[in-house]
Amino acid sequence: MSTLYSNIVPGKAISIAIAVMVAMLAAFPASARPGDKIENRPYADLKRWHLGFSVGAHVQDLSFTHNGYLSEDGQRWVAEVPGFSPGFCVNVLADLRLHRYFNLRLSPGMYFGSKTVEMADYNSDLRATQDVKSAYVTVPIDLKVSGDRMRNARPYVTLGGMATFDVSKKRSEALMFNTADAYLCVGMGVDLYLPFFKLNPEIKFCFGLTDILRHDRPDLIDDPLTFRMTQSLSKVKSNMVVLTFNFE
Repeated sequence: MSTLYSNIVPGKAISIAIAVMVAMLAAFPASARPGDKIENRPYADLKRWHLGFSVGAHVQDLSFTHNGYLSEDGQRWVAEVPGFSPGFCVNVLADLRLHRYFNLRLSPGMYFGSKTVEMADYNSDLRATQDVKSAYVTVPIDLKVSGDRMRNARPYVTLGGMATFDVSKKRSEALMFNTADAYLCVGMGVDLYLPFFKLNPEIKFCFGLTDILRHDRPDLIDDPLTFRMTQSLSKVKSNMVVLTFNFE
């Protein structure tokens, strides 16, 4: 039970992300060997605007901060997200060229996903689970910092923020979460120049900035046993790992 006091770290998701990036970087030098064919789309990066779309997958996590609340009958509830369920995301993309190495990108879209929260009383065998489904309308904006192009590949990193609005249908649950949230996002990827379009595989790590837990629960005034789960948490933050494939 002691592990339930720890905030979940998305280790599996990070391992997957690292593996994907290793594969991307392996493809990068392969596309830059001397003797390769001439560059595809040599003037693509000189355009003022780029338009496109992206599809991808993501995993969602919740980081819990427990306050050690102890009820009168000795219950002390803790929570965690024990595993990850991949979700789906789709975005449209608008990219503005600021400089040879800098671009500003806006990529609004939809993220569909879910996560399971496990709650347990530290002092007994009482347990509860809650499935949290979400349908986020997202508005990410990123600064893209690119390296030099080598043949048909060009690595880059991103830094930005993302606003999200959960438009899924809500019902009364043990834990309820706010509709709006904001994230700090960092990512990395590589531009792959293909004959007819540019493909950008990208990994992004998103860290929630606000406490999304609803602490005021008048709907549970007649259910104090369930309300203890909310009372045991001082804050909850959301995190995501996102793998996308951008087509420009």
